[in-house]
Amino acid sequence: MKPRNILHVESGQTLIPAAKWCDSFLSNLRGFTFRRQLGQTDGLVLVYKADSKVNTAIHMFFVFFDLGVIWVNDAGEVVGTVLAKPWRPSYVPPAPARYVIEGHPAILTQVQVGDHIQFQVCEA
Repeated sequence: MKPRNILHVESGQTLIPAAKWCDSFLSNLRGFTFRRQLGQTDGLVLVYKADSKVNTAIHMFFVFFDLGVIWVNDAGEVVGTVLAKPWRPSYVPPAPARYVIEGHPAILTQVQVGDHIQFQVCEA
């Protein structure tokens, strides 16, 4: 699957360029596990079939760095954010979400609940 630019609708800014699009069970399970470092522009989007709190909960086992996590529902609205710490067993969104954006913790300063996100396919 082609990577996506993650755009903040209200500001028009790119939050993460070329985020990895993870729409399979295995890619969602893998996430950032076992990586040793995270670059400022690294990111991924965990994609699920429908809005859910249970399916979009994340774990931080075998993740060795903090992550900025943004939960987005099917309408593109940010429904939750969290600074996820390494080795924590679970983070659950406060409302149902379809997409989980994981990136550098700095992305959390650029969004708030109620903002909107768009995903644009990166052109080759």
